[in-house]
Amino acid sequence: MRPDKQELIKLLSLQDKAEIQALFNRAYEIKVQNVGNTVFFRGIIELSNICTKNCFYCGIRRDNSNVERYLMTKEEVIEAALWSYEQGYGSVVIQSGEREDDLFTSLITETLYEIKEASKGELGITLSLGEQTFDVYKKWYDAGAHRYLLRIETSNPDLYQKLHPKDHNWEHRVQCLKDLKSIGYQAGTGVMIGLPHQSIEDLANDILFFYDMDIDMLGMGPFIPHTDTPFKGFADDFVAETALENALKMIAVCRIALPDINIASTTALQALNPTGREMGLLAGANIIMPNITDTKYRSNYQLYDGKPCLDENATMCRGCLENRIRSIGETIGYNQWGDSAHHRNKSSK
Repeated sequence: MRPDKQELIKLLSLQDKAEIQALFNRAYEIKVQNVGNTVFFRGIIELSNICTKNCFYCGIRRDNSNVERYLMTKEEVIEAALWSYEQGYGSVVIQSGEREDDLFTSLITETLYEIKEASKGELGITLSLGEQTFDVYKKWYDAGAHRYLLRIETSNPDLYQKLHPKDHNWEHRVQCLKDLKSIGYQAGTGVMIGLPHQSIEDLANDILFFYDMDIDMLGMGPFIPHTDTPFKGFADDFVAETALENALKMIAVCRIALPDINIASTTALQALNPTGREMGLLAGANIIMPNITDTKYRSNYQLYDGKPCLDENATMCRGCLENRIRSIGETIGYNQWGDSAHHRNKSSK
């Protein structure tokens, strides 16, 4: 049943601490009932910070001259992916700034084939590489990727235009999501919570968008201003505690409205509170993305200010997350892809 918009607004608007905690508790119950209390790891590889987009909020936007640009080699990406495989992570995420040139898309295709071969087809691969043509998406799917995350950032086209230059097109981004679904990917999207000019009604409409698009997974996070962007002025009014609470409420309401999808507890939550990712899990999330990028690249892949774990190598990150997850009574699904139950349920009908 399609969620009721007014009920979504009511839940997202909660201010009383006891009522908010009751919301989190209810979302956690629904999570356990529908997807269990097993957390699935996606080792994230930040392939490149070179981006053709110029989004007003993003630290790796094209016009930010204060960031040192990099592109990992194919060998470095494969090495990181195989480290993840050997650690028992079921999946990796290859993430990058957005490029559509042949050099880049061919690099991804070759890398996918080689990861699949080296891992005997056992390592799940999610891509988060932005807008591409249908043919490129299909080529990557055929090469071994089976999940794709393309964040819409907001389902409100007017708000989208306030966040992006005129040459960024909301309708095209939505079409890309439709293309991904038609090819057969488990399709994921997401929004930022607490964006400038964003209303509670916008967030409720975002959840309805997720429902109507029949998405399989969500990667959402709080808006955190970055110093080297046109939105740096919003830092003056930024309150970390409020941003965290609103992001957690969005996770919880999404879990209630979309009970069997995968929801990530993103690193941005930890940027606002040292236990932010655990809080995300307790509010209904079930996916964690440990960073397995070589530390020499991490400081140059900051989409927002205050990104944590820049100096932690992949092994340190693994041990830290293991302890954090077990401390809240959850288990880790090692050596499993952890595919979306929503996708599985659709396929079985």
